[in-house]
Amino acid sequence: MFRFGNPQYLYLLLLIVVFEALHILFWMRQKRRLREFGDPVLVKNLMIDYSRLRPQLKIILIQLSYIFFVLALARPQFGTKMETRERSGIEAIIAMDVSNSMLAEDVRPNRLEKSKMLISNLVDEMNDDKIGLIVYAGQAFTQLPITSDYVSAKMFLGTISPSMIEMQGTDIASAINMAMRSFTQQEDVSRAIFIITDGEDNEGGAVAAAKEAAKRGIHVYVLGVGSADGAPIPIPGSNQYIIDNEGNTVISRLNEQMCQEIARAGNGAYIYVDNSSSAQSQLFKYVDRLAKSKMESQMFSEFDEQFQGFLLVALLLLLLDVVILERENHVIQRWNFFKKSTAVLALIFMVTGLSAQNDRTFIRRGNRLMRDTVEGKVQAEKAQIQYQKAIEQNPNNGIARFNLGNSLILQSKAEDAMKEYEMASKVEKDKQRLSSIWHNMGVVLQAAKQYDKAIACYKQSLRNDPTNNETRYNYVLCQRLLKNQPQDQNQQNQQNQQNQQDKQQQQQQQQKQKDDGEQEQEKPKPNEMSKENAEQMLKAAMQDEKNTQEKVQRQQQQGERRRLEKQW
Repeated sequence: MFRFGNPQYLYLLLLIVVFEALHILFWMRQKRRLREFGDPVLVKNLMIDYSRLRPQLKIILIQLSYIFFVLALARPQFGTKMETRERSGIEAIIAMDVSNSMLAEDVRPNRLEKSKMLISNLVDEMNDDKIGLIVYAGQAFTQLPITSDYVSAKMFLGTISPSMIEMQGTDIASAINMAMRSFTQQEDVSRAIFIITDGEDNEGGAVAAAKEAAKRGIHVYVLGVGSADGAPIPIPGSNQYIIDNEGNTVISRLNEQMCQEIARAGNGAYIYVDNSSSAQSQLFKYVDRLAKSKMESQMFSEFDEQFQGFLLVALLLLLLDVVILERENHVIQRWNFFKKSTAVLALIFMVTGLSAQNDRTFIRRGNRLMRDTVEGKVQAEKAQIQYQKAIEQNPNNGIARFNLGNSLILQSKAEDAMKEYEMASKVEKDKQRLSSIWHNMGVVLQAAKQYDKAIACYKQSLRNDPTNNETRYNYVLCQRLLKNQPQDQNQQNQQNQQNQQDKQQQQQQQQKQKDDGEQEQEKPKPNEMSKENAEQMLKAAMQDEKNTQEKVQRQQQQGERRRLEKQW
């Protein structure tokens, strides 16, 4: 990527036209005076050491030196580097309700999708802020630790769905408590928690949690999504709606009173989210009102100062102008520096240099499209085309492949992005960029719950940059999630095995009953029962009792794990 830090100085290049015009006027005046002095041919023969080329060459060198001085003054910037700098911003934790009630369509397209679009637009407006993402229903967990990586934030935002949490309900208190533990340890930083919910708080304790957050200096804002009239909750993949235990269709309504109480207790504000854009403007207004403090952060900077090279070229051109004399030098006049072959080689060199920059040109265009937004959306698809053109010019350009992967992430094409990241990791040599590549690969795998592979990617990222705090955080988080994952899988496997055993036992019992019935039909006295049949029926009854007790025990365990009675 390339840009000028002070592009306003580029207007000084217009003076080149003035300089050239003055030079032409001076040359014409000099030529006229020579004609007045005498015959041009005779004057030329009298000036033996006079050179017509050298004065013109010196003028060109001075003009080129001036151009490079102006370019250096405009501060050209390109390349990449990792730097620690002070940033002025806030720390914001987004706690998003992902219970089934968020699928209600009283807000278009539904409550959840409307909330995701709201937060996506908020992320687009952030520059020096840090953001974290928590999802909750009957329980809460961290979806994205607090970070300044907005690309990852939008990627995780796109993967949110009610299927992420098995325990349904709306436990706002647990989300607030988890958010309070998710902020950094840095002091004197403004912090805020944005709760997105429909207000159906089945667990309680949210007001007390908001008061505790306010005591710690954390503002709690509540975004209420939905309507007072409510709407039924559709079941994904069907044309049916969720019903309660009595068979009635559930109507989910926005509880504005509770949302307002939480916002007041948290020293924040309540924002009503409907089908209009008023909630978006109010959200931006409250974010801007928060006091912004300075905080240190390690950032991946894509702009590095490169004015030194332009300044060096300008000085060399001035030195060359001083060395070259206006009259001919008999010592070096036998050397012809302007032969046709030399000019052809110079032309070939320039063409080769320009062709080598084609891939960088496409990268700059793609980066410009990624920065500029149209109606609040990044032009990721157009940027993807530019990065692909850059790769066609230079398949070993790691920056192009890395940026292409980022553009695919914004289009929710995680598999294609992973392929580009893998190719970039093979061709890229810079450690800082390699660290970012492996970090993004880990983020994609973490979102797909492939924690073991994500851990391996985070290890590779830390090998190239051990100082990346975000990578270390994600690495530890994936280790914890990986420890819990086998337990869940074992429980699921045990449950499947138990279900299979129950089915086999039922089939055996049915077969035994069938055999007993056939044996009874063969006997001449159906009212009599043999000792073997009695023992078999006794064993079957004991087995049924055992199965019943096991089912009751499993239901009790599920009841302890799931305190909420509602499924929305």
